[in-house]
Amino acid sequence: MDVCGALTDSIDSGAYWRKLKQRLIEENSQVVTFCHGLKLEAPDGKYYDTDCANTEGIFRIIQSIPSPKAEPFKRWLARVGYERIQEIENPELATKRTSEISKAAFGLTPSEYKKLKGLKRQNLRDHMDDFELIFNMLGERATTEIHRAEDSKGVPKLKSDAKAGGNIAGGARKKLEKRLGRSIVSKKNYLKSPENDATPSLVSYAVAFPKDSSFAKEGA
Repeated sequence: MDVCGALTDSIDSGAYWRKLKQRLIEENSQVVTFCHGLKLEAPDGKYYDTDCANTEGIFRIIQSIPSPKAEPFKRWLARVGYERIQEIENPELATKRTSEISKAAFGLTPSEYKKLKGLKRQNLRDHMDDFELIFNMLGERATTEIHRAEDSKGVPKLKSDAKAGGNIAGGARKKLEKRLGRSIVSKKNYLKSPENDATPSLVSYAVAFPKDSSFAKEGA
């Protein structure tokens, strides 16, 4: 109901959802299978069965809502899907984007960074310290937001966005390095002792990095 209320002008979002749900059932849509009834507290203080959905389910519901307010989400989903297909068809695309971010953020490509840390097949991100992880995330996140804000399409523009996002992280890194009087880019890894292997950086757990991070795709 919250999704329907936010994306439509209906005065009764509950009724709108029930009608939409019935239509989807009649069309044999699997969208409703993503919804599960949970007892949630209402404004009157009582608990009622409420249809709830995970992120995937919410996106599926948004795609089913014929509303101008839903169009920006639908366009974004279409663009993300298109970019993902491009990466599947051309794995080098993701690698190039990652390389651009890394070069701008740290002055090193992922392969050069791994060499600096003495890594081979290991994941680069697993051997970054807290600051390295933070600036990595900043570069990735800035790039994603630039994609969205500028509705980027095409390999040249995506590459340019990646460099811009990396430059934002690189600029922040350099300011911190100047203040601390030392380099953030480190040779340190977690291979050299059992203690290090068992105690990875806290940020690697605290920061919500997606499993399909570009550094992970690099096998970095």
